Amino acid sequence: MAVAEPAIALLVPGGTGQLGGDLAALAGPGVQVHAPGSADLDITRPGAVIEAVTELRARAEAAGARPVVVNAAAYTAVDAAETDEERAFAINADGPRVLAAACSSRRVPLVHVSTDYVFAGDADRPYEPGDPLAPRTAYGRTKAAGEDAVLGSGARAWIVRTSWVYGEHGGNFVKTMARLESERDTVSVVDDQRGCPTWTGDLAAGLLELARRVTGDDPPAERVLHCAGAGDTTWFGFARAVFAGLGADPERVRPCTTGEFPRPAPRPAYSVLSDASWRAAGLTPLPPWQKALGEYFARTA
Repeated sequence: MAVAEPAIALLVPGGTGQLGGDLAALAGPGVQVHAPGSADLDITRPGAVIEAVTELRARAEAAGARPVVVNAAAYTAVDAAETDEERAFAINADGPRVLAAACSSRRVPLVHVSTDYVFAGDADRPYEPGDPLAPRTAYGRTKAAGEDAVLGSGARAWIVRTSWVYGEHGGNFVKTMARLESERDTVSVVDDQRGCPTWTGDLAAGLLELARRVTGDDPPAERVLHCAGAGDTTWFGFARAVFAGLGADPERVRPCTTGEFPRPAPRPAYSVLSDASWRAAGLTPLPPWQKALGEYFARTA
């Protein structure tokens, strides 16, 4: 007879965002979830954070559950961060520092979500967690600072880096391509930036699996892990797959170079993340990005 998993009490700052929404939706039986948006829990406010983590601990103890925090709160406007780095730093670095301190003092494990933008983007093979950080954007710098703050806090904390995230909630590349498909005859998309598209449905499931592990007796020994959709492609390849998923002609997507589509924040040319650390920790690897995109369209049709 299978032994039931212990119940967990989960706090998800950023709970109304793209990833937070799926974390709340997929929590399932045995998980008490509180997923406040930034209006209800501003992670840059120490008093509010201490109160939220204290309440989490109390709810868990009352229910005989194990408390855990999965931080999905982030400033993700990559281009806007170039001229608003102070605000981005407050949310992406100061906020996680405050959250980690509260988790440390109340003995609550923390899973903090980070990004491929902490790397330079000039590698010639998939990035491993231990590779040197060399962010080239304000967004990347603030996320790297957040990682340092969490890992140096003394909390039982794990960093999970991911990339090219899309989902049902909020704005993202897939939604942008769907809109452009209905508005334009052709769409030009860069074909010289490569990464791993990651559906929030799969990512949320992986983070929930990790959340259970870190509350138990066999947490991953490595404190930094990579979790992204399996395989890689360019934005051009991704866009063509989106058009195909919409039932549109992929030939309407035309390739272009990064130089033809300048942005305020430079995009990494190569940000493929290796999932070897995730697999080595005994966690379920995410499926191929093509399969995940098909599942996304099936769920949102």
